[in-house]
Amino acid sequence: MTYDNTLKYLVEQYPEDFIRYLLASEATDIQILKTELNQEPIRADSVTFLQTANQILHLEFQTLPASTPPLPLRMLDYWVRLYRQYNCDIEQIVIFLKPTTSEAVFVDQFTARNTTHRYRIIRIWEQDPESLLLSPGLLPLATLARTDSPQSLLQQVAVQVSMIEEEATKQSISVCTQLLAGLVFEPELIRQFLRREDMRESSIYQEILEEGLQEGRQRGIEQGIQQGIEQGIEQGIEQGRQSELRLVIRLLARRLGSINSQLQSRLQELSLAQLENLGEVLLDFATEADLMNWLNTIES
Repeated sequence: MTYDNTLKYLVEQYPEDFIRYLLASEATDIQILKTELNQEPIRADSVTFLQTANQILHLEFQTLPASTPPLPLRMLDYWVRLYRQYNCDIEQIVIFLKPTTSEAVFVDQFTARNTTHRYRIIRIWEQDPESLLLSPGLLPLATLARTDSPQSLLQQVAVQVSMIEEEATKQSISVCTQLLAGLVFEPELIRQFLRREDMRESSIYQEILEEGLQEGRQRGIEQGIQQGIEQGIEQGIEQGRQSELRLVIRLLARRLGSINSQLQSRLQELSLAQLENLGEVLLDFATEADLMNWLNTIES
């Protein structure tokens, strides 16, 4: 959830950077649309309206390809609702943030009898970082881009952040960079190049966390952040793990049927990274034995 709100903040604060990068066009009169769509409201991660071009840019950021309902169906649903409401050209782009070998990150359409719907896919780890390093709003995403030397790339991003002249902007971009870099880098390495103090001092960080808490309350997710930022970060990580656990259990139940209490207890002990890995491989499971073998492998 922290990642979602970080990216939502970046898109809303720097829409020109995203439009220039994704659509190769300039736009100055941009309206940020509400993310809730009519007809039994659902939420899209970020919807940006290019008023001058009479076009909607709909961005979906995904850390994992697995979702319920499946992502291709969601993209069709979003498109229909947006088109019904605004009746204009809609460009949909799904940006996958975390490297994975799952075939789902190559799926760029929904197909059913008499219906096909296409959208664009960007796997950020395959993108050249150079174009992302040119704009402040894209610097946090640059940490996730293609590189043969991740540490050098992180250092390069940190240098670009340090060159931002306006102090409040520099601090905000530093916070967003640290949050997104956490998807692929260890905290110790991030702290070598970016100021940890920015996290503690930044009002933007507090706003991002507060937005996440508000969304969590709406979705019935247990909240934290009651005894300072450090405790809040730990609670936020645990919330992410619990959210991932619930998703994995739902997917396993769909795949294998009900999961017995013993297996559920073992799943409860998995880390966030292990749960994310399980989310990628569970589609290959045919029986509970496959799940048990996988658990035994990671525990050995």
